[in-house]
Amino acid sequence: MAAPPRTSTDSYRYAWDGRVQAAGISPYDHAPADRELAGLRDSWLFPTGAACAHPDLAPIPAPTGEIHCTRINRPQAHTIYPPVAEGYFVLVHALSPQGARHKPLQAGGALLSVATTVALLLVLRRRGDVRWAAFWAGCPAVPIEAVNNAHADLLGVLLAVVARHRIAGGALLGATIATKLLPAMVLPGALSGVRRVRDAAAVLLPAAALVALVYLPYALLSERSVFGYLGGYIEEEGYAGSPSSTNRDALLQLILPDPWALSAAAVGLLAVVWHVLRHGDPERPWSGGLLVTGTAFLLLTPGYSCSRCCSSPWSPSTVAGSGWARSARRIHATGGGRPPR
Repeated sequence: MAAPPRTSTDSYRYAWDGRVQAAGISPYDHAPADRELAGLRDSWLFPTGAACAHPDLAPIPAPTGEIHCTRINRPQAHTIYPPVAEGYFVLVHALSPQGARHKPLQAGGALLSVATTVALLLVLRRRGDVRWAAFWAGCPAVPIEAVNNAHADLLGVLLAVVARHRIAGGALLGATIATKLLPAMVLPGALSGVRRVRDAAAVLLPAAALVALVYLPYALLSERSVFGYLGGYIEEEGYAGSPSSTNRDALLQLILPDPWALSAAAVGLLAVVWHVLRHGDPERPWSGGLLVTGTAFLLLTPGYSCSRCCSSPWSPSTVAGSGWARSARRIHATGGGRPPR
C-alpha cells in the first residue's frame, strides 16, 4: 500500500466502474473513453497535456489541439467484470474519502486477504492443521496481487473458502463465479463422486440461481450486453483459436501444430473434469478443484499471476472444502455417492 499499483492497471477500471455506478449509470453501457461520461472524469484517472507522455497511459479522443489520456487499460472497451465484482467496486467507492485514489481498493484487498487467512484458520481448526494456512498467508503473490495491484479476485477466493454446505455452499460458489468467471473450475471438485442428479442439483441450482439473480438487475437496467468485453477479451488472449501474441497453449505448442493446440487443451481439460466427476473423492473435494484448476493453468498457460495465486486456497493443504466433505458424508448416508474408502 506504500505505492500505486506496480504491475497491473486493473484497479483503475475498478475505481472507474464504482464511480460510474455511483452516478446511477450501468457500467456495461459505456466505455471509459465515451464522451457521454466525460463529466465523471478527473485528473487522476484521466490526465491531460504533458502528463500523457507516460508510457502506461492510453490516449483517448480529445478536442482539437488537446491531449487526453487515461490510466484505464482498454479505454475503448466496455467493462468485463461480473455483477458481484461490480457491487464490490461501488461499495469501495461509497466508502472512500474524496481524493483517496487507489488507496481504498488496496485497503480492501488487504482486508480480503486477512479475512481469507482467518477463514482458513477457522476451517483448519476443525479439520486439518492450522499451520497449513501459512502457505496462503506467506505466498508473496498475495500482497503483490491482492494488495498492491488490488485485484478483485480475492473476493472470489474468500467466498470459495467459506462455501460449506451443499445448498448454501452452491450459492456462495455462484457468488464466486459472479465475481470472476475463472472459479467455475472448482465446481467439478464440489461434485466429486456425486452420482445422483438431485445431489448435483443441490449444488448447481443454487449456484446458477445466484448468478442469475445478481445479473438480473444489471440486465434490466443496461442498454448493452452485461457480458461487456468478454468475447473480445477471450479473442484477444488467444482462447478463441485466433492468432495471438500471448503464447496461450505454449506447452502444447511445443509438441503439436499450433492449430491443434487449443483443441487438444480443451480435450485434455474435459478429460480431467470427467475423471474428477466420476472418480473424485467426495471426502476431498478440494483435491478435484485443484486438479481441474491446475490442469487448466498448465494447458492454457494464462499470463496473469493474479489468476494463479488465487488458486492456492483450494489446494489440499488448506482444506478449504471441508464443508463439502461433510455434505459428501450425508450423500453417502442416503446412497447418493460411492462408498467412502
